Amino acid sequence: MGILNTLLRAVTWWNGQTLNTQIYTWRNGVKVGEDAQGNAFYRTRDDKRRWVIFNGEAEASRVDPDWHGWLHHTYKEPPTDKPLAHKPWEKPHSENLTGTPLAYAPAGSIRRAAPAERRDYEAWSPE
Repeated sequence: MGILNTLLRAVTWWNGQTLNTQIYTWRNGVKVGEDAQGNAFYRTRDDKRRWVIFNGEAEASRVDPDWHGWLHHTYKEPPTDKPLAHKPWEKPHSENLTGTPLAYAPAGSIRRAAPAERRDYEAWSPE
């Protein structure tokens, strides 16, 4: 199984990290922290580059807003050192579910198991 995983990492980028990213991280990376989903965040020693290694599928919407701000140099300190204050009305972060079975489907959508009964129009029928 070890050889197969190494081969898959060499040719795929959407699940974890590639072999080149692993070597670059090993040589230049300083681990800064992890988020609740297990994604690991790194920076170079001079803090010019910052990157994330996803725990599983590489989907940008899986990065929390706090870490997103740090990755894009909006915040100098990572959320592990200086957590951001959150408002009581803020919802917890969730990834983008578009295109998945868990995506939002409004009432009357054909994607719902039981579409809502509609009485606000009459279907046209040719006579």
